[in-house]
Amino acid sequence: MRRLTRRVALAGLMAAVSSLASAQSVDPRATLGALDQAFGGHQPGARAVHAKGLVVEGTFTPSPAAVGISRAPHFLAASTPVTVRFSNFAGIPTQADGDAMASPRGMALKFHLADGTDTDIVAHSVNGFPVATAADFLAMVQSAAAHDLPTFLAAHPGARAFEALPKPIPASYAILGYFAVNAFRFVNAQGQATLGRYRLVPEAGLALLAPNEAARRPADYLAAEMARRLAQGPARFHLLLQVAAPGDRVDDATVAWPETRPQVDLGTLTLTGIAADQDFQQRTLLFLPGRLPVGIEPADPMVDARTPIYGASFRRRMGEAG
Repeated sequence: MRRLTRRVALAGLMAAVSSLASAQSVDPRATLGALDQAFGGHQPGARAVHAKGLVVEGTFTPSPAAVGISRAPHFLAASTPVTVRFSNFAGIPTQADGDAMASPRGMALKFHLADGTDTDIVAHSVNGFPVATAADFLAMVQSAAAHDLPTFLAAHPGARAFEALPKPIPASYAILGYFAVNAFRFVNAQGQATLGRYRLVPEAGLALLAPNEAARRPADYLAAEMARRLAQGPARFHLLLQVAAPGDRVDDATVAWPETRPQVDLGTLTLTGIAADQDFQQRTLLFLPGRLPVGIEPADPMVDARTPIYGASFRRRMGEAG
């Protein structure tokens, strides 16, 4: 019965993302096709990017400061259940965790709100993004698929700067920092607005591996390490909001804000266990950065532009899986 209920909900979700996709100027199917080419071919039943992942469960407990930032329901509740998917970058579900091309790593959060709806955060392990628009993202992936990425980078300084940033290889998904690089507008109960970007900071600190050390690890060492870690106790992250200053670009994720900007601790994410039925979870979970509750709005147009691409990938893998 639980699976039947979830399948009915998924059918409605597929219809919703289909209507969103038709409203966009960039055809998400073209982006999926280019991603397939860039990663050596389509992988049936898998995400087009961040194909290899691990789903865990836990709770979010807001800080006292959160209510001053936004009237979003999960900032007002005592606690909210969450589902989190950690992932490797590439669209290759069999890629070894120690492969340098598996970075940036992803962390996607789904908050299960009391009214039965969800809201999501999508983050990765680099403070920035290579492009500011869906059209430029398609052009970049097409260049990569054609083995002509240097030409694109030469004409796009933001992408060139992102390419030069370190892409850390983690010792654990739980001891790596993550950044949701698009900006949002947060509104509290008094109507006061704050512009900011999320980041997730592990309570246990950071630990990285050198490439040669990572290459010696088992292909699936990150899932095994997380299972061992959570068997011993919870893993925790702090959800922070980096607050924009006047003049900071909120519409361009290629521009990181200075680390001197204030950061507000919005609450604690406590991860308690590996989710059951990983195959089903991996296939059916859909994280949308634009799925937002009252009190949070997109400030960066790229938030809405990303939704159709995620939705198209979701519809494709659900159709393939039957």
